Amino acid sequence: MSLRRTPLYDRHAAAGARFVEFGGWEMPVHYGDGIQAEHDAVRQRVGLFDVSHMGEIEIRGSGAVAAVDRLIANDLQAAEDGQAVYTPLCTPAGGIVDDLLVYRLAADHVFICCNASNREKDFAWIRDHLEGATAVDRGEDFAMLALQGRHAPAVLQPLTDLDLSALGRFRAVHAAVAGVPALVSRTGYTGEDGFELYVPADRAGAVWDALFAADPALRPIGLGARDTLRLEMKMCLYGQDIDETTTPLEAGLGWATKLAAGDFIGRDALLAQKAAGIPRRLVAFRLDGKAIARHGYPVVDAEGQPIGQVTSGTRSPTLGVPIGLAYVPTGQHAVGAPIRIQVRNRVESGVVVKPPFVRPGA
Repeated sequence: MSLRRTPLYDRHAAAGARFVEFGGWEMPVHYGDGIQAEHDAVRQRVGLFDVSHMGEIEIRGSGAVAAVDRLIANDLQAAEDGQAVYTPLCTPAGGIVDDLLVYRLAADHVFICCNASNREKDFAWIRDHLEGATAVDRGEDFAMLALQGRHAPAVLQPLTDLDLSALGRFRAVHAAVAGVPALVSRTGYTGEDGFELYVPADRAGAVWDALFAADPALRPIGLGARDTLRLEMKMCLYGQDIDETTTPLEAGLGWATKLAAGDFIGRDALLAQKAAGIPRRLVAFRLDGKAIARHGYPVVDAEGQPIGQVTSGTRSPTLGVPIGLAYVPTGQHAVGAPIRIQVRNRVESGVVVKPPFVRPGA
């Protein structure tokens, strides 16, 4: 099966990108200087990501907000027009179909950003369960650029008449960027300040070029640094940290799961799990040595018996130490609790820490 390419593929190739397969797409993992340099650029200044592989779904109809609210775990009806909410999308059993960014643009207009690997699955799920509104897959129509880092406002402001200082976190508005119509969202997957720009796919190149022209020091950032940046913030990656076998309560996404706000698919199962006792928790950990605990490595007890599993792990480019996320039994998830992980033929010791690993803007 041939891999899909974003509208910016040729620009990545010209910039010396090394490509990898991700969710059925051929995506840049890093450019010439490698992941560490790209990670540091975002933490210290600003970088630009092509995330056009992400999916977009548009919901329209007089009951759009209410219709979507019945599908998602967060409370969209409590949001204001122009506000985005992060939310799990759950199965009736409480498992996570996907994690979404859902924009309430108006009472009759909702815009959803979903993970690339789940685009077709998510659209089918939403279409089949939606009542009182109409869903359209807009994934082919949009490209998505993420400008991330503390200097992002300074780079973007000369290219738009929108007053970026008035655009709050998790707020979005339609505006022109470099003369191209865009949905400008103050969101991101790095923990730093920044913007995600949804633009027509056939005009993505013009916006990409204008951003680099606006700041010659701006650098493109690949999926490698995107992963290390999000992990330092304990942001979940679908397919690794969360999936249909995990619930939002287990994954620490209770803050995005509004059980008291009204009915939604999966609510009964989550209420039952909460009443019975949540059996496991997703924790952040730091290892004492230099070994890196990768996805799938077992968490073990004092006797070496498996009791949990690592979901994500890397060497933190900011801290210079091994970090990761893992599911452990409830009762062993408190900050400061010891953790033992089987890394190949050795058991490595570490400690459960309070996330995020890094404070944005520090």
